[in-house]
Amino acid sequence: MMENEVFASFTFYSTILIIKMYVLAIITGQVRLRKKAFANPEDALRNGGLQYYREDPDVERCRRAHRNDMENIFPFLFLGAIYSLLDPNLIVARIHFLIFCVGRIVHTVAYLLRLKAPTRSVAYSVAQLPCFSMALQILFAVVTHW
Repeated sequence: MMENEVFASFTFYSTILIIKMYVLAIITGQVRLRKKAFANPEDALRNGGLQYYREDPDVERCRRAHRNDMENIFPFLFLGAIYSLLDPNLIVARIHFLIFCVGRIVHTVAYLLRLKAPTRSVAYSVAQLPCFSMALQILFAVVTHW
């Protein structure tokens, strides 16, 4: 599969995004510990008492960023894998993958650092463009081969 340069490029950017999601999960856990805001009573008891079984706005912000990643990166993984099998132009494919990856990284940074609007929504929208493009190309390829 790695002889397919498009698939290799897809694999590279997908792995970067998965690592970003792991880092975001670690950040969420660290914010929970720092703010002493635990989602489960047993965790709160282990870390000082049931009064820490609570929600915190900063933890919730991290969780929303992570949930947004799952809502967007998982579809990208499907679309990008199928798109890679269509033998697209290597440069065009790399541009699709790069735009999505950078858009998602900027989106996460904007979310966590509370960057001025509309930074986060622009990053989200820009990252959706290659997904939409890949989805249309996949549909076109399927429809023309039926």
